[in-house]
Amino acid sequence: MPEAMHLSQRARSAVFAPLAQESRAEIVARRLSDAIALGLLPDATQLPSEADLAARFGVATVTVREALTALRHRGLVETRRGRGGGSFVTAPPDPAASALLARLEEVSPRDLRDLGDHYAALSGSAARLAAERAGPDDLARLEEAMKDLDNAATARERRRAEGQFHVEVAAAAQSPRLTREEIRLQSEVGPLLWLALDDGDAHESACTAHRTLTRAISRGHADRARTLAEEHVADAVGLALSLRRQAQGRRA
Repeated sequence: MPEAMHLSQRARSAVFAPLAQESRAEIVARRLSDAIALGLLPDATQLPSEADLAARFGVATVTVREALTALRHRGLVETRRGRGGGSFVTAPPDPAASALLARLEEVSPRDLRDLGDHYAALSGSAARLAAERAGPDDLARLEEAMKDLDNAATARERRRAEGQFHVEVAAAAQSPRLTREEIRLQSEVGPLLWLALDDGDAHESACTAHRTLTRAISRGHADRARTLAEEHVADAVGLALSLRRQAQGRRA
């Protein structure tokens, strides 16, 4: 009989972490709300019919109806009756930089680094696979996403373009699971990680990082792409930690 493994305290904590208590309707609602938050489903976009959404998500129509009801209560979707009716996105305005900074201060440095480690691993894997698998259409979308950040004039546009670029990298990896996780993380922590893009120098640095990463992916340099993606996330975490320290210093 094999000997029992003696888990470290950290490993044991990970094993026994609380489970997410989500119903299928909540999962559908979260996926749609994440896409709305990232601008993947822009304001006024008409969603597919309930039957079509149910088929795409592989759930019952009643589950989709419950998810849409939850989104309506949150002000993210409105339903119009009659001819030309349906469910339409009503995207809320992005939070102000001051509100995001307040959220950033609530995240401990340890948790922020942990999120960064998780995100760097995901981003690096997506970039490596994109370099191995991306086709001409994928590369064209990456180029467009890269230009969107180059041309973004406001802090809101920069944060959104940054998040969408990373989603396109994951999509180019041709892994639906990776893409869904990328969207989830961008919605959860992206606005905090890209808060530093308000600064012009940080914006230019991000644009340069995108161009270098896109070049590595287009040339099929998988290991190089992974390293660049991981470094880009590490730089973002470092800037976020610096912003957090500065904000707390001003309060002291």
